[in-house]
Amino acid sequence: MEVLAASIFVLMYAVIVSEKIHRTVAAMLGAVSMVLLGILSQETALHHVDFNTLGLLVGMMLLVGVTSHTGLFDYVAIMAAKKANAEPKKILLYLAMITAVFSAFLDNVTTVLLMVPVTFSITQKLHLKPIPFLLAQIIASNIGGTATLIGDPPNIMIGSAVKELTFMAFIQNLAPIAIIDMIVVLFIIEVLYRKSLQTKPELQAELMQMDASAALKDRKLLSKALFVLALTITGFFTHQLFHVESSMVALAGAFLLLLLAGGSHHLVESAMKSVEWATIFFFIGLFIAVGGLIEVGIIGQMAEKAVEITGGDVMQTSLLVLWLSAIVSSVLDNIPFVATMIPLIQNMGTMGVSNLEPIWWSLALGACLGGNGTLVGASANLIVAGLAAERGVHITFINYLKVGFPIMILTIVLSTIYVYVRYLL
Repeated sequence: MEVLAASIFVLMYAVIVSEKIHRTVAAMLGAVSMVLLGILSQETALHHVDFNTLGLLVGMMLLVGVTSHTGLFDYVAIMAAKKANAEPKKILLYLAMITAVFSAFLDNVTTVLLMVPVTFSITQKLHLKPIPFLLAQIIASNIGGTATLIGDPPNIMIGSAVKELTFMAFIQNLAPIAIIDMIVVLFIIEVLYRKSLQTKPELQAELMQMDASAALKDRKLLSKALFVLALTITGFFTHQLFHVESSMVALAGAFLLLLLAGGSHHLVESAMKSVEWATIFFFIGLFIAVGGLIEVGIIGQMAEKAVEITGGDVMQTSLLVLWLSAIVSSVLDNIPFVATMIPLIQNMGTMGVSNLEPIWWSLALGACLGGNGTLVGASANLIVAGLAAERGVHITFINYLKVGFPIMILTIVLSTIYVYVRYLL
């Protein structure tokens, strides 16, 4: 079964990379094959689907879809561009930094769902290619999410498993390297796309003269949308206190807004069209396919072998976990890998390893930053690609790989130096 599961996954992944057929079709065929060939049952397959992630996606897509009718995103776009004096380089930096900060305190997916419409509004007005801005935001969302306990699912999982690692501990230990990574990455992206970050002076002048408030189309709906967005964001900050999943916060916000907006058949149907159903089904397929690898023990064997190789040495284990987490998380969903690694690292404590802290931070850094490696490395990457495709801009697997993977390797090199100097010297 191990060989069969691995073969299906590798074939599925190869088809996704080749882009000969849509990635959703490839992922769903891979998932269905896992079930039909008996690698996992239908019930087990559904167990591996992360409905919290799917609910969060659908809820936020609905919220953003309804809010887009108010003109809010055009308003924000014009204001942001004016603050940057309509200079493309400054706009790229501003949007990336906003994305990183939001991603540290909100879910990465929520952040990019809010930022992508703004990005397209600005780039269309200045006749700029949106790809550099979108890539910068994908990478910024994953780096920003690394900095806090609530920024990325792997951090939430680690914080839940190790009570000593508090909210402030994550900020104190991970925020410094996240800031360093962010500065370096923004410099590299600006250099890479310098020629693309140019526009005509007349377009800049035209944008600077625009009245941002004129972009607001429906002020009544806007006030309702802002109220619900504020409630939803507050919910994201506090949902753990009330033991409510983030998906329920997002879905509650979405349907509350639809209710306050009138709840008409036309409005609901229009909102439903804003949901990226192809992306939703891609995630379902990916969750089930990875579930097949978990069920036959492949992911568990990889993690166990990694710990076995180091013999429990803290420095070797920390650096191996950092790099292994990054490489695996760049091609697989990081959630099942982190779920497998947590009990293994905890077991090391019972085997006489006295200082597990560097290993925990290495796991967090590798899993979060590794998501920048490929287009399927993190949820935010796929959401941005899906939203861009709807607007006629295609971020291909290979084109993203050329930028994302080297940047991911660079951030892991910087993280290696950071972990070594701060914890292992």
